[in-house]
Amino acid sequence: MRILGIDPGTGILGFGIIEVTKGVCTLVDGGVIRTPAHEDDAVRLQTIFEELTDIIVHTQPKIMSVEKLFFARNVTTAMTVAQARGVVLLCGKQAGLEIHEYTPLQIKQAITGYGKADKKQVQEMVRIHLKLTELPKPDDAADALAAAITHSQAAR
Repeated sequence: MRILGIDPGTGILGFGIIEVTKGVCTLVDGGVIRTPAHEDDAVRLQTIFEELTDIIVHTQPKIMSVEKLFFARNVTTAMTVAQARGVVLLCGKQAGLEIHEYTPLQIKQAITGYGKADKKQVQEMVRIHLKLTELPKPDDAADALAAAITHSQAAR
């Protein structure tokens, strides 16, 4: 089972693809899609759409695991991240992927056993789950991999 994890964002969107075989997760690919802050929102969303569509075509996941939006403080940030999430969900749906969503609390709980874990703890546990020699970087990519691993555990 190949899972694409997504940590949504407009400036930096993290993605991570894992392959799950007999309960063992291995890294296929991971990274970020970056868009310049000075660009128009529509151009940034188009970039996300095109690059994510290309990633899906090249890696052929069957499932998309997306971190749910959970903001309370900054409304402007929440709105732009929500727009990016919409593009992500559209990409997944158009590609025929099975889509699952998890809150940051659910992802941290699944990965570390503690719902309030910090970024470093998540990165370290992703490294351990995927048997990597180094921490996955940047942390947006690690968060996306964590979302994918969370679904692999939930699917068991």
